[in-house]
Amino acid sequence: MPDIVVIGAGVVGAACAYYLSRAGYAVTVLDRGPIAGGTTGAGEGNILVSDKEPGPELDLALLSAGLWSSLADEVGGFEYERKGGLVVAETPETLTALTTLADRQRAEGVRSAVVVPEEYEPHIARGLAGGVHYPQDAQVQPMRAAARLLRACGAQVRTGVRVTGFTKKGSRVSGVRTEQGDLSADAVVNAAGTWAGEVAALAGVELPVLPRRGFILVTEPLPEPLIRHKVYTAAYVENVASSDAGLETSAVVEDTPAGTVLIGASRERAGFDRTMSYPVLARLAAQAVALFPVLAGKQVIRAYGGFRPYCPDHLPVIGHDLRAPGLYHACGHEGAGIGLAPATGLLITRLLAGERPEVDPFPFRPERFAR
Repeated sequence: MPDIVVIGAGVVGAACAYYLSRAGYAVTVLDRGPIAGGTTGAGEGNILVSDKEPGPELDLALLSAGLWSSLADEVGGFEYERKGGLVVAETPETLTALTTLADRQRAEGVRSAVVVPEEYEPHIARGLAGGVHYPQDAQVQPMRAAARLLRACGAQVRTGVRVTGFTKKGSRVSGVRTEQGDLSADAVVNAAGTWAGEVAALAGVELPVLPRRGFILVTEPLPEPLIRHKVYTAAYVENVASSDAGLETSAVVEDTPAGTVLIGASRERAGFDRTMSYPVLARLAAQAVALFPVLAGKQVIRAYGGFRPYCPDHLPVIGHDLRAPGLYHACGHEGAGIGLAPATGLLITRLLAGERPEVDPFPFRPERFAR
């Protein structure tokens, strides 16, 4: 019998499995699709502290940034890049807001410096008001990260298995029901990403995890690197914190080790509609060229989209659900799931083991949404 069943083989589920296994638990990971087949496979691999206001999520991000660095040494093989981030402002007013945020972040342990953008990015557009460099921002290849963590931890991974319900002993969750039979466990971790609300509903609890659609463009491989950092405009920070259901876009541009350039980012609440929006893709391309004119004329070879698991208060759901004892949640990270995955996995492990976690789990508690 496994000690723990983890639902979801994305990077958050993989991180949960990794730290639980390292703590001595026997772990089985279930996913109705392939490894990293959901939000993880549609992500850019961001590990960011730069886009977070001081508070619980920034605390989690700082912990996670350090854990990703350690995992790169312990596990490796997932293209971890300590590239740093460069956030740029187009107007003096925006630069003032950006530097004010950086000052507040710096008081919490974030390293940053106000810089002249073209000194850090030779190909960036001229005439920007300024920028802030964040050396702690990093990047991973998210699908490889999930796969490598699962392989390294030795958990049993079963793909193509759909969870259809939960078994209980009295009021306590004692396992899961699947289309291939029941599986008993001492505890179950819901790391189902955008579909975590549906999984929670199977246990009779409500989690308002909603899909927030986004698209990414990928250029042809370029003969030489053009972009040194993850570069984005200050509007990206505003979009991350926004609760607007409508379309929002902001320029996010970065190189990859394969030589391609990733271009984002868009956000909109459109349900689970996967329809590719060519007007949105055109807007993303135009914003990227405005930020890096050198990209004009470069070919886009593909575009992809995915769903970020969005919670109304912009905080993830991490912890034991007291409404369904035995059920833990690790979900609702929106676009920060890849960056926050290791800290989430470690926090879940500490809570299951009854140990003191590195960050306060109270702001992430599942029952904060209970009516």
